[in-house]
Amino acid sequence: MPYETPQAAADAWLAYPQLATDIDQPTRDWLFDEGSLTRRLTRLSNDDFSVTPLYEGWQPLRDDECLALGLPPGEQGWVREVYLRGHGQPWVFARSVAARAALLRGGLDLEALGSRSLGELLFCDHAFTRHPIEVCRYPQPWLPADASHDGLWGRRSRFEREGLSLLVAEVFLPALWQAACVPESR
Repeated sequence: MPYETPQAAADAWLAYPQLATDIDQPTRDWLFDEGSLTRRLTRLSNDDFSVTPLYEGWQPLRDDECLALGLPPGEQGWVREVYLRGHGQPWVFARSVAARAALLRGGLDLEALGSRSLGELLFCDHAFTRHPIEVCRYPQPWLPADASHDGLWGRRSRFEREGLSLLVAEVFLPALWQAACVPESR
């Protein structure tokens, strides 16, 4: 499902030092936690955690994704979109992308993940290096229709191993903030 890239959104990803200070500390803690989100969600849900694949396939990557991966605009890549669920509720929308050429030479079969967590794979393989987390108010048109909300916080980071770069974006949905007892930051 190709997306149009609002230009403002392509420039809206911010690192921690660039972020305005009006975000409450609990929200900041979720956005910039460098540990495994899968593990944190599993703990929060008392092991009632699951992954629901929404889309997997080859498509042109968005402009902001190409920029983050150092690719020319419109480059083909593998796209995986999933819900990370706690107690059956979608808590996080995640979108992971990688360039076609990098995947073909990188030895990682994203097609075989199914309902397993990509995050868990990345955190178990110590050869992956995680680059700094960036955050933004995730553009509503990039979300699945059933999760479409304006102004949701999203974060992304690039994971790299021997020339293979994966860009993982995670958008925190309202049900997560309720489960974590964190007021939604507006």
